Amino acid sequence: MSDIEIRTLDEAQWRESLGLFRAALHALPVTDEQWAVGRRSYEPGRTLGAFRGDALAGTAFAWSSDLVVPGGGVLPMAAVTRVGVRSDQRRRGVLRELMHHQLSDIAARGEVFAALRPTEPVIYGRFGYGMATQGAKLTVSPKNVEFRPGAPAGGRVRLVSTDEALAVLPGIYERVGRTRPGAIARPGYWWTVFYERAFAAGEHIVLAVHTGPDGDDGYLMYRPTQGALPGTNATLAVEDFVASTPDALYGLWRFLLGIDLVDEITVWTRPTDEPVEEALLDPRPVTAREARSDLWLRLVDVPKALAARPYGSATVVIAVDDPVLPANSGHYRLTPDGATRTTAPAELSLDVSVLAMLYLGTWRPRPLATIGRLQEHTPGGAARADTAFAVPESSWCGTFF
Repeated sequence: MSDIEIRTLDEAQWRESLGLFRAALHALPVTDEQWAVGRRSYEPGRTLGAFRGDALAGTAFAWSSDLVVPGGGVLPMAAVTRVGVRSDQRRRGVLRELMHHQLSDIAARGEVFAALRPTEPVIYGRFGYGMATQGAKLTVSPKNVEFRPGAPAGGRVRLVSTDEALAVLPGIYERVGRTRPGAIARPGYWWTVFYERAFAAGEHIVLAVHTGPDGDDGYLMYRPTQGALPGTNATLAVEDFVASTPDALYGLWRFLLGIDLVDEITVWTRPTDEPVEEALLDPRPVTAREARSDLWLRLVDVPKALAARPYGSATVVIAVDDPVLPANSGHYRLTPDGATRTTAPAELSLDVSVLAMLYLGTWRPRPLATIGRLQEHTPGGAARADTAFAVPESSWCGTFF
């Protein structure tokens, strides 16, 4: 029997929880001024503490959000973050107890998914999480950049103050930032952490909004850094880039690449299938493009998740194994008409973490079968699953939490 007790923390314990999480990342505790903002980022009832006696040994937290799935459906999701274990309590079952308790709580709330952005990805597969989307990190040298004739010209771009940003950016994101599978809702708590906190700390942030024929339809946020050596110019690190149309996307790119006294621009993150290089006469100013881990997903309610998205022209029966939430385990038939439980023999068998990798279409079953991530029991089963799970464009989240 475990000596670890999991409790839901009340408001008076939130700061201790945050201190433990920050210590796990080797960061200092927050100051009183930082906490005055940070405390407003906590959603009541969603902070867990793992205790040994009276000592807080670990913590985990989640925001209520939702997820866009293939086909355009939107289902409730828990955005898991601030997970940490005290360094002297590691490898004693604390994280396991926290994760199992949190997943049971998420299921009881009726949330179909959990998602996170892991610091150490190797940890979370055993709890059913799999890397479900990737994002592109681009590095660009803006000197002598020219766009091809016919590339979208874009509309007007204006710089906005921090006060205006908090007034307009959440509405822009909600209207236009969730067009792809993998996009998640950004609750007010998220904006407190990633914008209001930075503004209150006086961090050097620049915000630009794109306006098209129908109003504001995109924005970006970047951090300038002065050149470290004499004769060098600034670098710009773009941390939030939202655009709903080609005009908004390339209008904001034209703005970025036209800023004076800049040697290098990094953009993290954008969808992996955006043809930025192909929009330029010479693609070489894009000096690096990396596909990086984006959203890690966990199907908490497999029947609801599978029933919520469309499938391609093939029919396939899969066997799903979920040792943490065993009600999800079983056989599912995927057809162009939907997904249902079945007693038919499985053509493929896979762990629920691998199902998370397939669900948004980022990964294909056949390559995963070649490395043993899933097992093919019927010839051609993986190929049929390729067709079933395919999506027309790359899924992408683009929201860090």
